[in-house]
Amino acid sequence: MATQLPDQPQGPGPRLTLVEHLAELRRRLFISLLAVGVTTALSFTFTGKLFDFLKRPAPPITFIYTQPTELVSTYFKVAIISGLVLALPVWLYQAVLFIAPGLSVTERRYVFLLLPAALLSFVAGAAFTYFILLPPTFKFLFEVFGQGIAVPQIRIGAYVSLVASLMFWVGLIFELPLVMYFLARIGILSPRLAGGLRRWALVLAFVGAAIITPTTDPITMTLVAAPMLVLFEVGLVLARLGQRQHQRRAAQPQGESARAT
Repeated sequence: MATQLPDQPQGPGPRLTLVEHLAELRRRLFISLLAVGVTTALSFTFTGKLFDFLKRPAPPITFIYTQPTELVSTYFKVAIISGLVLALPVWLYQAVLFIAPGLSVTERRYVFLLLPAALLSFVAGAAFTYFILLPPTFKFLFEVFGQGIAVPQIRIGAYVSLVASLMFWVGLIFELPLVMYFLARIGILSPRLAGGLRRWALVLAFVGAAIITPTTDPITMTLVAAPMLVLFEVGLVLARLGQRQHQRRAAQPQGESARAT
């Protein structure tokens, strides 16, 4: 009797039609939006404290708004961003559930196991931005560059957008090691091929830092580029580990491989 390979996609039931896929997508989106709506509504109760939290990395300056509705729209923006962050585990879990039927049993298990680590990595990247990156960046922008030429009058809307953007993109960058491990674990990424890109890593890190950061000073760019290089090296180590695990599983008999995974 033929034994089914453990890496063949195995969904919970028969294949879904296009209409059923769209219905499933609509259900996942509804649950995700409902979660965001609930967390956003809760965020309105402490949005004022969130403003104080977001302004803390900046030097002691007075923020302004130049349009009648700017402060109101910024207030709503902060509440929505807070709601998205608080609902992150829910809508990320819903996204994984939607794509899970198209993955093999092994790939599905890896995705679910790595999901908490992915959330922690994103939070670590956002924390790095808030505590390490933003204070010297704003010190350079508001106190060092242009000192004696003009007095900074920063719009609160532009400031919040900048802080949110930096925390988001750096949080995504902190996912790099996990992505490299996952791709190597399922046999897509070769650590040898990735290691060959090391000569370009320094250039790409500073190009990425120049795109992400609002300044061109070498200190701020280095604060962003250096973690990219460290994360790339960590990713290479994890990719080698993932490749060894993939090769060891592939070398096992099918029955033992299914139990090991």
